[in-house]
Amino acid sequence: VGHAKPLRCVKPIPHQVTTNSTHSHICPEQCPCLTDVSPPGSGVFCETSIDGIGTCWPKSGAGQLVSRPCPEMFYGVKYNTTNNVYRKCLANGTWAQKGNYSMCKAILNEEKKGKMHYQIAVIINFLGHCISMVALLVAFFLFLCLRSIRCLRNIIHWNLITAFILRNATWFIVQLTMSPEVHESNVIWCRLVTASFNYFHSTNFFWMFGEGCYLHTAIVLTYSTDKLRKWMFICIGWCIPFPIIVAWAIGKLYYDNEKCWFGKQPGVYTDYIYQGPMILVLVINFIFLFNIVRILMTKLRASTTSETIQYRKAVKATLVLLPLLGITYMLFFVNPGEDEISQIVFIYFNSFLESFQGFFVSVFYCFLNSEVRSAVRKRFHRWQEQHSIRARMTQAMSIPTSPSRVSFHSIKQSTSL
Repeated sequence: VGHAKPLRCVKPIPHQVTTNSTHSHICPEQCPCLTDVSPPGSGVFCETSIDGIGTCWPKSGAGQLVSRPCPEMFYGVKYNTTNNVYRKCLANGTWAQKGNYSMCKAILNEEKKGKMHYQIAVIINFLGHCISMVALLVAFFLFLCLRSIRCLRNIIHWNLITAFILRNATWFIVQLTMSPEVHESNVIWCRLVTASFNYFHSTNFFWMFGEGCYLHTAIVLTYSTDKLRKWMFICIGWCIPFPIIVAWAIGKLYYDNEKCWFGKQPGVYTDYIYQGPMILVLVINFIFLFNIVRILMTKLRASTTSETIQYRKAVKATLVLLPLLGITYMLFFVNPGEDEISQIVFIYFNSFLESFQGFFVSVFYCFLNSEVRSAVRKRFHRWQEQHSIRARMTQAMSIPTSPSRVSFHSIKQSTSL
């Protein structure tokens, strides 16, 4: 066909004809797209034809395998027109009974694949958040019960874990309550839920910033950590994010007050009110981490004091968790592109990292913390000792004090004498 843009005749009605039917001797008035088709010349050729699906087959020479674009729609289902359908013009000048439509893929199938991957990603998200929540709660109660390890460093770990618990809890609330109807209604409580989620999401970053501040102060500035106070870090972790989220909520209320404050309108940048400070503390934390690693590699490499060893372990945990937190957050600003594979990888990668953050925080700051493990071991040994002492006492009380037993009757007889 001479034209680049394929035209299509759809005279046959799909439910009245089959894919095997052929309509020969088509007049140009019936099929205008065939008027520009050049005849194959002398010899045997197949006449112009429309098959039962509605695909136009131009006049073609005998023995030719003719290709045409897949139909745009059939029985209400859209098809991918970038692929082709093939049909053979036989040696006797007749068309093959069937065209080869195997390359024509319904767009509906592609949509189903996208939905399937999205549903799997949702399952990964829920599973990851559940595992993270269990690990975070175990870590929280370990820090709560083990009073012997309550130094400032571990209190900061404890608050970071608490921030992740609250963020995961609000994530579950968002997932279970935010239906499309609620989004459209934009009621007050759903906006408060969104604000709470963003607040606790921000506290994760600011408590990670608190971790970086503590290590930077102790290692790089060589400032005595005894002079650092708990209230300073509480202000950083819990207080500073609050006015930021209040300012964001006011901006949303006046400029983007729809869909429970999720998403954003084109040209409205109110989300940067809280995203900007989060990116800032993330960048500062990376600078802190660079300085800390530099000092540890040069000045404190030979030091073997218990405090330095604890700092090294805390730095190792931060080296893993800070990039993890940063990469996950930066993925929100990345466009995966139009490629299907890129989008699938992006969905799975983002779902896994975001949902398992709390689990990794629990592992590195609690379960692998040597102080926590030592305190748990001591508590367990103490419990074992108490249990064994109690068992020995019970056993001793059950054994008679004398091998000979004296009856009440014999005692009564001896006293009467």
